[in-house]
Amino acid sequence: MKGLFEKSYQKLIRVPTSFKRYLAQEIDWSSRLIGIKGARGVGKTTLMLQHAKLNLPSGKETLYTSLDSLYFTTNALVDVADQFVKQGGKYLLLDEVHRYANWPQEIKNIYDDQPDLQIIFTGSSIMHLNQAKGDLSRRAMMYELSGLSFREYLNFTLKIELEPVGFEQLLQHHTTIAMDIVQTMHPLEYFGNYLEYGHYPYFIENTKLYPQKLAETIGLALSIDLPAFHEINYRSIEKIRLLLQIVAESVPFKPNISKLSERIGISRNNLIMFLKYLEEMRIIKGLYSDTRGFGLLQKPEKIYLHHPNLQYALAHEQSNIGNSRESFFINQIGSLGPVAYAQDGDFVFKGITFEVGGKNKTNKQVKHLVQSFVAADEIEIGHQHKIPLWLFGFLY
Repeated sequence: MKGLFEKSYQKLIRVPTSFKRYLAQEIDWSSRLIGIKGARGVGKTTLMLQHAKLNLPSGKETLYTSLDSLYFTTNALVDVADQFVKQGGKYLLLDEVHRYANWPQEIKNIYDDQPDLQIIFTGSSIMHLNQAKGDLSRRAMMYELSGLSFREYLNFTLKIELEPVGFEQLLQHHTTIAMDIVQTMHPLEYFGNYLEYGHYPYFIENTKLYPQKLAETIGLALSIDLPAFHEINYRSIEKIRLLLQIVAESVPFKPNISKLSERIGISRNNLIMFLKYLEEMRIIKGLYSDTRGFGLLQKPEKIYLHHPNLQYALAHEQSNIGNSRESFFINQIGSLGPVAYAQDGDFVFKGITFEVGGKNKTNKQVKHLVQSFVAADEIEIGHQHKIPLWLFGFLY
């Protein structure tokens, strides 16, 4: 235990606290069991450590540990928790829980047996508690951390404090909101950089090496995180890598399931399942028709990469501004709920149709619809049903 505490103290000392993520304000930190999931590299560990550093006791009452530590190859988590509580522990922070084989059952047991202990844990975006052993879904308050929004990127890099904008507020008052923001700074000056490297916080370390690190992060998610939740062999992982490369070089991708499964050498059902895995890891984003229910084996109408940053990292030569704009829009508005494929226009969200394009984009294709808007790039301030694209980056 002494070694765990030493590592915990070092982690807490080093974590920066000047910039805090949107989710820190949304989590009910009083809950006894809190889970934070998200794609690899979005900042889950930092979020948890910041909370501990700023809000929890700094001594023996708080312990942070990562379950991918070699310590847990010979020590059971439930025993560590028991020993921690007996030494006066009250707050147990568990990182990378999916790297520990029996984590759902043992966390359930700790929760039931240690009523005075609060547990905060992080894990992969693939994590589904209702499918895990131990049924933590009835006990844990689960949250998902997204990558940096455009607003957060601006706050992080410029050291300013721009506030998020609600969806209804954005639609109704976007002109006034944009005018207020533009008086502070010019968003378009930074928008291109954000599309290329601003979604994952580690860009701050080195923007030139960022695409390489992002590609490596995806590789780790496929080889380490995915097998932790699904019984999958090395050959299947290689098939998923090939599928991802095909999608990355062709986005926005309209999948022909029969031809694609034949090209990769897998069955139709396996292909759709692999696409679901890539979605769960927040690597791709599938759009499904707004006229049909979402089924386990339903194929997406169209596939995008989860964020424009992935396009630059995986298939830079195939990247173009049109794809980046649409990917950005889906990513940012998708943090609020599901985005659907539209027969008329580009996307449907909450029954509202959106067209995405450049400054000359008009509503000609959607003007016959009762509720429709154009999200236009290259404009600072919009008018009526034409909204600046960058402003959708302020939704969280």
